[in-house]
Amino acid sequence: MDHMLSSIKSFHELPDTTRMQYYSRDTSHGVAYYTNFDLYKCKEANWRDSLKVHLGPTPPEPEYVPEVCKEALAEWGGEVVKVGEELMGKLCEGLGVERERSKKMSFFDTRYMSGHYYPYCPQPELTVGLKWHTDPVVLTVLLLNEVVGLQVKHGEDWIDVEPIPGGLIVNIGDILQMMSNGEYKSVEHRVLANPYREARVSIPIFFTSSMTEKPFEPLLELVSLEKPAVYQKFTLSDFMRKYYSEELRGKSVTNTYKVSNI
Repeated sequence: MDHMLSSIKSFHELPDTTRMQYYSRDTSHGVAYYTNFDLYKCKEANWRDSLKVHLGPTPPEPEYVPEVCKEALAEWGGEVVKVGEELMGKLCEGLGVERERSKKMSFFDTRYMSGHYYPYCPQPELTVGLKWHTDPVVLTVLLLNEVVGLQVKHGEDWIDVEPIPGGLIVNIGDILQMMSNGEYKSVEHRVLANPYREARVSIPIFFTSSMTEKPFEPLLELVSLEKPAVYQKFTLSDFMRKYYSEELRGKSVTNTYKVSNI
C-alpha cells in the first residue's frame, strides 16, 4: 500500500517536461493523464490531477504506463481484486443471494485505477478538490494517504472522513444500488481543496461489469409485492453515456432510472 501511494506521488511530482509526455485525454491505450474529466461540461475546475489506468479486462499498453509506478500498479492491482471479491461475497450474503452471484454477472471483469493528486491550494475556499458525486460503478476500493479532505454526505450534512493508516475505504457504487433494489446506497462524496503543504494522494480502483449491452435490473430475489422494483431495466453503456455527458452532480443519473410511481 505504501509502495503504491509513493509511486503515484512520485509520478505527479516528476518535472513538468517529463509528465507532459503522458498528458492526454485519449484512453485508447489504456492510460490517460489529465485534469478534470468533465472539464468541458462543468462551470469550474477541480484542484487536482489524475492518472487513469485501465486494468481489465484488457491491460494497458505497457509503453504508455509511467515507469515510476508500473511495478507498484501491477502488484496493487492484483491484490485489490482479492479484496473486491471478498467484499462482494459479503455484500451478496447481506442481500440473501449466493456469494458467487457477482462473478456470474462479471462484476470484476472491468476495473480501472485513478491515481489522484491534490496539490497545495493557496485559496482553498474559492474552489474544490472534487465536486460532489457518486461512483458510476459496482464497487470502489480506495487507498489514500493521511492528508484529510474527503467528505461524505449524511442527511444534509457533509462529514469528514479521517484516513486510517493501513486502512481502505469502500464505496458502494450506483450500479450496486440499482441492482440491490435500493438496499445498498451509493455514497455521495466530495473532496475539499487541499490547504496543506503536503499533497493529498488518493487511489481508487473501480469495479464494474464488462457486459455493457446486457440489460440489468434489480435482482429478482429482492423484488416482491411488498417491495416492487425501484429501478427500470438499464444497460451499462446507456448509464455511462448519460453519466459522462454532464458534469459531476450527485445521483442525477441514477434517479433517471427510477420507476415513476416509486
